[in-house]
Amino acid sequence: MTPTHSFAHLAWADDGQPFSVEFDDVYFSRESGLEETRHVFLQHNALPERWAQLRDTARFCIAETGFGTGLNFLCAWQLWDSLAPAGARLHFVSTEKYPLSLIDMQRALALWPELEPWSAQLLAQYSDLAKGWQHFSLADGRVTLTLLVGDLLETLPQLEASVDAWFLDGFAPAKNPDMWQQPLYDQMARLSSPGATVATFTSVGAVRRGLQAAGFNMRKVKGFGRKREMLAGTFVQVPEQPWQAPWFARPAPAETGGRRALIIGAGLAGCCTAFSLARRGWRVTVIERHASEAQEASGNPQGILYCKLSPHQTRLSRFIQASYAYSLRLLHETLAQNEDNWAACGVLQLSADLKESARLAALAEQGYPDQFLHGVDAQRASQVAGVELNAGGLFFPQGGWVNPPALCKALLQHPNIQLLACSEALQLAREDSSWQVLNDQGDVIAQAEIAVICAAADSQRFAPSTHLPLKRIRGQITHLPATEQSRALSTVLCSEGYVSPARRGEHHLGASFRFDRLDTEPSAEENQSNLALLESLSPALAAKLGSGLLQPDQLVARAALRCTTPDYLPVIGPLADADAFMRDYAVLSKDASKKPNQPTTWHPGLYVNAGHGSRGLISCPLSGEQIAAWIDGEPLPLPRELAHAVHPNRFLLRELIRGKRQK
Repeated sequence: MTPTHSFAHLAWADDGQPFSVEFDDVYFSRESGLEETRHVFLQHNALPERWAQLRDTARFCIAETGFGTGLNFLCAWQLWDSLAPAGARLHFVSTEKYPLSLIDMQRALALWPELEPWSAQLLAQYSDLAKGWQHFSLADGRVTLTLLVGDLLETLPQLEASVDAWFLDGFAPAKNPDMWQQPLYDQMARLSSPGATVATFTSVGAVRRGLQAAGFNMRKVKGFGRKREMLAGTFVQVPEQPWQAPWFARPAPAETGGRRALIIGAGLAGCCTAFSLARRGWRVTVIERHASEAQEASGNPQGILYCKLSPHQTRLSRFIQASYAYSLRLLHETLAQNEDNWAACGVLQLSADLKESARLAALAEQGYPDQFLHGVDAQRASQVAGVELNAGGLFFPQGGWVNPPALCKALLQHPNIQLLACSEALQLAREDSSWQVLNDQGDVIAQAEIAVICAAADSQRFAPSTHLPLKRIRGQITHLPATEQSRALSTVLCSEGYVSPARRGEHHLGASFRFDRLDTEPSAEENQSNLALLESLSPALAAKLGSGLLQPDQLVARAALRCTTPDYLPVIGPLADADAFMRDYAVLSKDASKKPNQPTTWHPGLYVNAGHGSRGLISCPLSGEQIAAWIDGEPLPLPRELAHAVHPNRFLLRELIRGKRQK
C-alpha cells in the first residue's frame, strides 16, 4: 500500500454543510443528518433493542463503509452510552478513502452541538490522518474506533473482525461506483457474525442483488425524509471460507470467568499490555523483579519517538507508522507534558549522506500530511532546531521525547492494576484452568486465567516460550550537562543516533549498538562514540556543549540491554506448543506450498509481547491493544498482514520451511 495521501476536498454550502467535490455529493441529508443516521443505521440495525439486552461483559462490533464526518459513529456512540451496560464495549471499524482534515472535521462537527460530549473526545485525538490503519481508544477504553484509511477494496481484506452490524454508507452508487461492487459485499459476508445486520440509505437494485448473492437476506423499507425506500437485511448464509493458515488463526477462548490476567515484566511492553487489559475490565497483576517499574531498557531518562520509515512501505515501516500514531494519542491522553514527563517538541531526522538524503526526500514526496512529516532543507531545519545544522531531512512535528518510567508509572495507576514488585518469575506452569508464576523457592506468587510474558529477552526462560529467537543488544546513552547555549536546542535531532533537548539540566545522547558485550557497566569507549555522533549531528551544538573538552571516562552514562528478533519486528500474540507445531505441520519441511488444516495446539490463555528493540516507546502502546484484542476476541488493530508479521508462530514456520532454528 503506497501512502499517496489525499484529504477530502470539500465545498461548504450557505447553511454550513459540507459537500464532497470528489464525488459531487452530500455527506448527509439536507433535512437532518442526525435523524437520517438514526433512522437508517441505528433503527434499521435494531440497535436500540439489541443494546438494551446486552450482558455486562458483551462486545459489539459495527463496521462502516465511509467514515466521512464521523456522524454515524458519534450517533452510535451516543446511543451506546444511553443503553449499553457499563461493562460492555463497542468496537467501531470504518473505512475512508479521503479523510477530512482536522480543520474540516472541526467545522463539520460544530454543526451538531448535541453531539459535543462525544465529538470533543474524538477531536482531542484526531489529526490529519496518514494512509493506513488508525486506532483510537475512547471513553476510557469503553469505545474503540479503528479507521482504515485507503481504498476499502484493499483495506477490508486485511481486517480480522466479527461484525455484528453494518453501516453501508458512502456516496451514492451513481456517484461512487468503485465502492458498490461485489467484492465489497463478499468481504462483508466474510467478516459477518451469524445473524449480523446491514442497513443502507440506497435502494438500488444492483446493491440489493449483490448483497443477496453474498448471503444477506435483504428487504426494502421506508427511507428517510423524501427518500421513499432504503435497504435493510440480515446475514443468513455462511460462505465457504478459503483456506487460512491455522497457525495464525485465533485460539479458542480460554476460561476467563474471573477476568484475571498476570503480566510478567513491568517495562514498557508489560505496562502497556496491563493498561489495555485493565481498561477492558481485567484485574491485572504485574510481576516485576525490581523494586519498581521500568528499571531496565525502559529506564532511560529520555526516550525518543523516532519514526524511521521506508519509502518502500516495508512491513516494519507500516508497523512503525501505525504504532507511532497510536502512541501519540496515548501520551496525550495519559501523561501531562512538562519537563519531567514528555514534550511534543518535534523530531528532526537528518540526512547523514547523499544516499540517506535521497531516501528521506522520497519519503517527503509520498504525500504524508504535513503534521505527520515534511521535508526541510538545512536552513529551515536550523530554524526549527534552534541550532545550526549542516543538513536537512524530515521533520516530525508531533514527535518528541518521553521519560519512559513516567509513562510506565502513569499506566500502572489504573485501579484494576496491581504491581507485585521485588518478585522474580522463574517458572510458569499451567494448573487446572490457570497459569501460575513460581519464584526460586517454587512458591506460587500469582495466578490467573490469562498470562502475558513481557520479559524482553528473559521471556525465553519459560518453557512455553523458550523457542522464541530473542537476542540482546547493548545500548549506552551519555548524559551531557546542558549549557546556557545548548538550551537553545528545541527539538530532538536524529540520524544514526540522537540528541535530546535538555531535561532537568541534561541532554541525552546515544545510543550505541553492541552485540559483543552483554553487561550494563557504562564504558568510556561508548561515550566517545556518542560524542562523535554529536559532532556528526551538529558541530555547532557540539561546540555549545564543549564536547571537545569533555572527558569520556568522566561522563555519566547509562547502559541497558534491548531485546530484538532476527527480523527486527516484535513478537506479539498467542503462544503455540512448539513441539506439537513441528509435528503437526512437518509436511511443510518437504513442501512449503502445502495447506494443512490441522488446528494449531495452543497454550491456553498464554501470550507474549516482547522484542521491541529500541522502538518500544512507539510500538508498545499499540502492541498492548493487539494483545488485548487477541484475548477479548476484538477486531485486531493491525491489518492481517502485519498481525502475521509480528506473530510468534512466524519463527516456528520459518524453522520448518528452512530446516533450521533461528537464534
